[in-house]
Amino acid sequence: MKKILIALAVIASMQIANAQVKQITDAQKALDKAVEASQNEKKATKAATWQKLAEAYLAAYDAPIANAYVGANKTELKVLMLGDNPVSTENVVIGGEQMEKEVYANKNLYFDGNGALRIIEVTKPVVDNALEKALEAYNKMLELDAKKVKEAVEGLESVAKKYENEAYNQYSFGDYSASSKSFEKVADVRAMAPLSKVDTNSIYNAGFTSHFAKEYERAEKFFNKSLEIGNYGDGGEVYAKLADVKLNLKDTVAAKALLEEGFGKFHESQSILIGLINLYLSTNENPEKLFTLLDAAKENEPNNASLYYVEGNIRAQLGQYDNAVKAYEQCAVVDPSYEFGYIGEGIMYYNRAIELQQKASEELDDAKYMALVADFEVALKNCIEPFEKAYELTKGEDIKKSVAEYLKNAYYRFMSDDDPKYKAGYEKYSAIVAQ
Repeated sequence: MKKILIALAVIASMQIANAQVKQITDAQKALDKAVEASQNEKKATKAATWQKLAEAYLAAYDAPIANAYVGANKTELKVLMLGDNPVSTENVVIGGEQMEKEVYANKNLYFDGNGALRIIEVTKPVVDNALEKALEAYNKMLELDAKKVKEAVEGLESVAKKYENEAYNQYSFGDYSASSKSFEKVADVRAMAPLSKVDTNSIYNAGFTSHFAKEYERAEKFFNKSLEIGNYGDGGEVYAKLADVKLNLKDTVAAKALLEEGFGKFHESQSILIGLINLYLSTNENPEKLFTLLDAAKENEPNNASLYYVEGNIRAQLGQYDNAVKAYEQCAVVDPSYEFGYIGEGIMYYNRAIELQQKASEELDDAKYMALVADFEVALKNCIEPFEKAYELTKGEDIKKSVAEYLKNAYYRFMSDDDPKYKAGYEKYSAIVAQ
């Protein structure tokens, strides 16, 4: 009986392996047949011929992937791909993450540390440029029959999603230039009638990846397009990115104008804020101009506590620590429930403590070293009270946990002191962070 079961398992394995080979063969045959039909003078006048050709190209594109899908674990894939075994396996680093790469005859599969499939890379396609050819076929279909809107919309979206997967894969592999071109194709396909969508995300991503690739003229094009369609990115990030592009293109005037415009709309953006400070300093302009912009905003929004938080951040960046504290404390005067003034003050003191600690570690003179250590301890103790207030006020669990992490670290430094509050504080926040 055992030998029979083993034999049956082997037969089943061979059948599935053969089925996977047959899937690719069938896809090629179906494509060849569809291409032949499109070249037939009589059949080429029918919209259905071109629809079948487009679908055949998409089926051919998917064929090497077989039953694999992103998110599947190895156990699932062993069942889905029974008989299709990797030629080799190796450990690789993709995007800074350790992954296991399984090499197959026509594809590579990449698994994360949890054994989940993260990337499918086809290395031997059934046909080259399948997506471009599918797109051409769908356009021809619409030419012949404008009523096939539903089929066209579904087809174009399918092509767009496949280009999108390629774009993210290329980004993961560090090929930012290719990724940018793929994101551009996604946006172009979705813009086509009758799909007719403005894909703000892909337009931004085309700019973001070309910026990574240091293709600044190309990045400029897509970031400008993002601003035109009202996509400013997370917290106005497009302004900061486009300003950096302008700086790399040696256009300081345009960079400054963008940052000032962005700051006017997104006061709390750290990337815009830091960009402005650095630009003013590098061009020997007075950073105090930032406070003029803020004062104008305060006149328009006198009850906006976040404006004082931003002022505190600017003054902290400029080393104006006493004035930064005043600005942070003003947040609670304007809005007692606004926790970010306390958070900003706590982070300022904490970062100052780290800076002093670094200086102390590099100091060779004993007296100067001891003075720096004393200043370090004062700064670190000063961060505790505002962080405690922030922890009491904030309702967001993620923010609470971040604040607790700061408090745990601060209390830990003074656990050996006579005052028992430091040990108690460390134990309290250590337990919270561990949850």
